[in-house]
Amino acid sequence: MDNPKSQKLDIIIPAFRGHSQSFLMVLESISEEDALKRIEGRTNHIIWMVGNFLDMRYAMGNVLGLAEEFKYKDFFFQGKALDESLAYPSLQDLIADFHRISPLVYQRLLQVTDVELNKAFPMGMNIDFFPEDVLNFVGMCIGREDYLCGQMGLMRRILGYDAMKYDFDLDMKY
Repeated sequence: MDNPKSQKLDIIIPAFRGHSQSFLMVLESISEEDALKRIEGRTNHIIWMVGNFLDMRYAMGNVLGLAEEFKYKDFFFQGKALDESLAYPSLQDLIADFHRISPLVYQRLLQVTDVELNKAFPMGMNIDFFPEDVLNFVGMCIGREDYLCGQMGLMRRILGYDAMKYDFDLDMKY
């Protein structure tokens, strides 16, 4: 396992890499058509979930100093509500973007210092037990990724696909 400069990220690094793996495994064999299906008009579709997952990757990258911009942010920025009148990007385009941004964010996670992680990062939550700093924002992004992978796993089963297989790609380093 790679060792981050900051020991504060010792739990984040394996979570990030695990989420990268889960993200790809949960999407394995999902068709473009099924990725746009909603259940009884009440759920978000998988494309929306994938886009929100990527929005978290870009948000982490930005708070860690990357200048990368999510080209699909108009669809997904900060959990923007699903809009059925929009022509969303394809699953394949989003997966390609995942492979572009994820290694960049991973490298920043390995390089970031305690000083950078302790910087104030106002989120407007105003909760006394939750310091609004870069470290906690990264933690929130990781939590959101976990949630979205779970949602995609549930949608996978509802749409009639086999359960996600845990076939980890040990060569993927992000």
